[in-house]
Amino acid sequence: MAKFDDYPKSLKKTLRYIKQDAPLAQLSHIETEVLNSIKNRKEALEKVKKVSL
Repeated sequence: MAKFDDYPKSLKKTLRYIKQDAPLAQLSHIETEVLNSIKNRKEALEKVKKVSL
């Protein structure tokens, strides 16, 4: 697993924002967006993996 310092600057800024400044109302929206993005990326990678087999 990568160290925090190895992540892209944009991700580090996002995580710091969530930890320090994000209000409760935004946390739910941020959570939904992040989870959807991760799900979509996993599905795309699985499709590529299946095609290359």
